[in-house]
Amino acid sequence: MTNNNLKMFCLTLEPNHQSIIKEMGYVPVGLGEKIFPENCFSDKQGNNISKKNKYYGEYTFHYWLWKNYLDKINQDWIGFCQYRKFWALNFTPNDELNLSNLNNKVLKKIPDDFNQFEVILGDPFFVNKRKIMKFLKNGFALIVSNPKVLFNKKARNIKFHFDLMHGRNNLDKAIDLLNKENKDDFRNFVNNEVSFNPHNMFICKSKRLLISYYNEVFPWLEKCEQLFGFEDLKGYGLTRIYGFLAERFMSYWFKKNAKYKELPILFHDIGGN
Repeated sequence: MTNNNLKMFCLTLEPNHQSIIKEMGYVPVGLGEKIFPENCFSDKQGNNISKKNKYYGEYTFHYWLWKNYLDKINQDWIGFCQYRKFWALNFTPNDELNLSNLNNKVLKKIPDDFNQFEVILGDPFFVNKRKIMKFLKNGFALIVSNPKVLFNKKARNIKFHFDLMHGRNNLDKAIDLLNKENKDDFRNFVNNEVSFNPHNMFICKSKRLLISYYNEVFPWLEKCEQLFGFEDLKGYGLTRIYGFLAERFMSYWFKKNAKYKELPILFHDIGGN
């Protein structure tokens, strides 16, 4: 289950993915409502928030890891990927990936020259590169209130994209709940940056750094629950709002607090061919 200096947890919703994940040398993690083998890692044992998985996504496992297992990990690097998103040293287009070659392309060991870094993040996703018609389709009222976003790519920042996809002003309301140490810096980040590191995927060299991150993100998300709740979250963009908030915060927090390197993320659903 271990890969030299790397322990990679691979999160999945499908029990039949377990053998493929193990063949990669990764640790399969079963999330969601389906029944996984008892020896499979999950978010449902011990101190957990598994009932929130529909809203938190990957972070119900992060919570479980933080509360139940983190001190048992001995590898230098701790990483997270998903059943259709994998780390690699080099990018391969989606149409060139299949189950036969995926195992040879995914990251198995952290190179020695990466030791100067503390965290690895995915290559950035640029929110201002989406086609104008998609912006108009998803947020006509938002664009009418701020028409410069049509002509100024810098105005299409992280905050604009979040307002467009996950509810107008919801990000600002959530940022208001942050502690003083992060509130102004994170607000500045989302208002000035036009990209973030996506998919809630990262590889962390230090358990100390990972614990520090968990100590920041989970108390904040719990405060956000008092604001957004669960019952009125309709549609994917709002239902998974806690995961999307964490995704933006992750990019900001690690870049602020650690020396980072970015790597490609490969896309291939291991439930396909």
